[in-house]
Amino acid sequence: MKWYVLQVMSGHEKKVKKAIEENIESHGMRPLIEKVFLPIENVMEIKHGEQKVSEKRLWPGYIFIMMDLTDESWDFIKKQDGVIDFLGGEKPAPLTDGEVENILKELEGKKKGVVQKHQFEVGDSVKIIDGVFVNFTGTIQEIFHDKGRLSVMVSIFGRDTRVDDLEFWQIEKVTEEN
Repeated sequence: MKWYVLQVMSGHEKKVKKAIEENIESHGMRPLIEKVFLPIENVMEIKHGEQKVSEKRLWPGYIFIMMDLTDESWDFIKKQDGVIDFLGGEKPAPLTDGEVENILKELEGKKKGVVQKHQFEVGDSVKIIDGVFVNFTGTIQEIFHDKGRLSVMVSIFGRDTRVDDLEFWQIEKVTEEN
């Protein structure tokens, strides 16, 4: 059995995984399909003072399947609602053992905790997108991950002014394109 990547309708990954798993027995596919896998991580964000942990798909629009690729198993998978195609189209290539190992290692590391949704660091240039100081740009001075808040230094009329108590969702990173 080899690992293959299935392209599925984005946002329907869980539904497709469940449908395949539920239909394996009834269609006699157990000897050909061993495992269906959807890589996810838990992501925490704080919005309006409340912590929320949600699941985030690491590769939206894709699921992994360990199977023997035969005409019969190919046909079974392709007929499932939400499946677009195998990655590789008419001649899907299985993942190498090294690729599978790397994916599993990455996931093992992510299982150990909850990832912060917003990846900000002190010194990052940001733009305020909500609140009294909307459209001002500045530099992050302090981050309070446990509260979901941060402080940004902005320049108002040529004077540096510290804006405290901004929530993560009220700012966005400034990139070269902004």
